[in-house]
Amino acid sequence: MKQLDIDNFNQKVAKKADANRQLVQDLRKRKKKIDGVFHASHYEVFEEMDCLTCANCCKTTGPLFLDSDIERLSKVLKMKPAIFIQEYLRIDEEGDHVLQSTPCAFLGHDNKCIVYEDRPKACREYPHTNRKNMHQILKLTEKNALICPAVDKIFDAIRIKLG
Repeated sequence: MKQLDIDNFNQKVAKKADANRQLVQDLRKRKKKIDGVFHASHYEVFEEMDCLTCANCCKTTGPLFLDSDIERLSKVLKMKPAIFIQEYLRIDEEGDHVLQSTPCAFLGHDNKCIVYEDRPKACREYPHTNRKNMHQILKLTEKNALICPAVDKIFDAIRIKLG
């Protein structure tokens, strides 16, 4: 499995920031009519992409941990939730539990998640490009295009589809 060249990716997407911002503005005007194009592009891109060649999301950002995520993971790791929080999490500026640091403590050297079956909801749903009401998370999706090569490709596919 060939690893993605993250430095090359970062340079490429930095050049597309203005185009992505413009695409998001155009998509906002379409409102609720964008789910179909996002979902179709999501499934097309993920037919070709293997997240294990990248794992940039796990290396550079941390998910939000819901109480249910904390309970589940602390049980799997055989520790009390308070100890799990103390060892792995911090409270961010919005009052949410997030990782203390990146890369994710649960990311293996082979880019596999060691708690994959029990991973947080935010990780299960990332990069969120196949959910309903995409118009509500366009800003987040624009941000994710700078992190996730799949989202970058999804944006490219949408640009082509919309002309």
